[in-house]
This record gives sequence, structure tokens and C-alpha cells, in this order.
Amino acid sequence: MSQPKTIRVLFVLLSIGASLLATSVLVLLVGENPIEVFGHIWQGAFRNSEATAGVFNFWIPLALCSMGLIITFTAGLWNIGVEGQIVAGALAASWAARTFVLPNEIQIPLELLLATAGGALWGLLIGILKIRFGVHEIFGGVGLNAIISVYSIYLIAGPWQPPEGGSAQATQPFSDYALLHPMSSQFPVSLFTLILTFAAIIAVYLLLRGTRWGLQLKATGKNAKSALLLGVPTTRTTLTALMACGMLAGVAGAYRVLFTYDSLRPNVSGGIGFLGLLLVLLTGMNALWTPIVAFIFAAILSGSTRLRVSLQLDSSLAGVLQGILVLSMLLFNGLRQRLFERRRASAAPPASPLDVQPLVSDSKAASGE
Repeated sequence: MSQPKTIRVLFVLLSIGASLLATSVLVLLVGENPIEVFGHIWQGAFRNSEATAGVFNFWIPLALCSMGLIITFTAGLWNIGVEGQIVAGALAASWAARTFVLPNEIQIPLELLLATAGGALWGLLIGILKIRFGVHEIFGGVGLNAIISVYSIYLIAGPWQPPEGGSAQATQPFSDYALLHPMSSQFPVSLFTLILTFAAIIAVYLLLRGTRWGLQLKATGKNAKSALLLGVPTTRTTLTALMACGMLAGVAGAYRVLFTYDSLRPNVSGGIGFLGLLLVLLTGMNALWTPIVAFIFAAILSGSTRLRVSLQLDSSLAGVLQGILVLSMLLFNGLRQRLFERRRASAAPPASPLDVQPLVSDSKAASGE
């Protein structure tokens, strides 16, 4: 017996309402008007087309990473290395931007293709460490995150340093032909990457629901040993899941260097991978809810910058709101699960003595009595 969708939606709305109420109490304690605070966050995110574009520019890499993480979580993999996969994609795209001089319509697909390859390779390394050497994906991912982060700083301060001298701040800005172009000056968002993101969301949803690979991912995630006994290629499924997540994370990294910054910078991922991990856990790996919740988080983060200017409040209040939202969703999800289990237990028919009698008779017959 599955839980009705209306019940799930209701509990999500209740968790959002509870988080807003708790945040309002905190705002009142510091002597501010909660309605005014939320209004400024809304205005900061959607006051004009440029502000709205900022929300989309944060949502695009966050949604890409989150959809990739749904794949690995479905396969039972804690892909902490998604941060490193973002950086790997950023490095590959940056190398292509610095190396090739091609028309924009050829240069951009090449950079994105190399970014997907870089992210997939970094995901594959995590899988090889897990399968061949017994290193859990959490430890392998954390280690590889550190390695590629240090390597990116080495490139920025060394071989890829600006002509004016060594700097650990950023590389020289990439040429215009190597960058993603915005739709317009009023709405500076890359249309190509936006379409690619929506395509990725639809593709992940369909792959997990109606393909053989999706069934293999679910079987491996539920019980890898049992899946192997049933003929599921668990090793291949694990590797392809990590590579698929790496491909999407690589595109996210390419977007950061080819559009957000126009250059390679330290910590180019900006914690987006870890935020994606949190989102996937909150939404229960739901491929439809995850991008929606990701957009809410992107709006809160983008809109909170207005608080410092308008109300002299630190923008870290957005982090407080996000933390309370996370806690509320976890609490209400747990409450929903408990209520559902209790309802299912009460709806189960009681065991009948007639159901047990044949078992007793068979045991006596087997013993010769």
C-alpha cells in the first residue's frame, strides 16, 4: 500500500509553513517585522528580470547535480564526490576554452562534451576505488574532492596564471567565443544550458521509471547481493551510475566557469554539490520534487543578499531559514512515515488460526507423528 500523493504534498506544505513560522519567531526576537523580511527576500529574488535570472543561474547547476545524485542514491551510493566531479568538469571546460579557437557554435558543444567526460572520469575513479580496492564511496569521494581542489588551485596560481603574474584568485577571463552567451541583457541566462537542464530532468525521470537500467539501479540500491544473484550486473550498474552523475555534475561545473565567472576560480563548485545531496535526501529522491525544491533554495539564497542593504540584517539569515526548512521537512517526513506505518499495521487483517493449522500438521507429518 503506497502513500497517496495528496498526503505527501500536504506534509511538504506543512513543513514549509512550520519553517516559515519558526523563522518568523526568530526575526521577531531580533526586533524586525517577519513580513518585511520575507518581502525583501522575495524582492531580492524576483524584483526584476535580472534578479530572476540570478535565481536561474544558481538553479541550473544545482538542478543538474541534484538529478545526477538521484541516480547514484537510487543505486545505493553516497556520492559525496559530486563536488570533485563539478570541479573536474570545470577544469575540462577551462582547458578547452584556453586551448581551442573555434566558432562559438562548435566551441561550446566541445567544451560541454569535455566537461561531461571530465566529470564522468572522476565518478569512474570513485567506482574503481570502491569495486577494485574496497574503498567506500564516501571516503573515496572525499579524498578525490581534496585532490582535485588542490590541483585546481595549482593551475590557477601556476600554469594558468594571468599574464600579469601569479595569483590564486582566478585565471585570465576566457575569450568571448569560448563563453556561453545570455538570452539578452535583460535576462542574462544561457538558453542552451537552460534547455539542457530541463532535458536532463525529464531524461532522469524517464530513465528511472521505464527502462531496464532504471530497474537495475533500484535493484542494486535495495540489495546488491540479491540483485547479483538475480542476474543484475551490479558492478556495471554502480560504475554507470557514478559516471552518469559525473556527467551532469561536469556540465554544472562548465556552467560555472563558462557563464557564472567567465574564468576558473578556486572553490568553483561553491558547495553546490553538498547542497544537492541535502536536497535529494529531503525530497526522498523524487525526480519531480527535487528541481522544484532546488528552485526554492536558489530563490532564498539569491534574495537574501537584499537583507543587508535594506534592513541591515546579515544575509546568513537565509542559511537559518534553509536550516529550519531542512529540519522541518525531516521532522514531517518522519511523522508521515510513522503515521503511514501505524495505519498500515492497523489495516492488516489479524492472523487466523486456520492459517497456522496447516503448518502445524505439515510439521507433524514431516516428523512422522
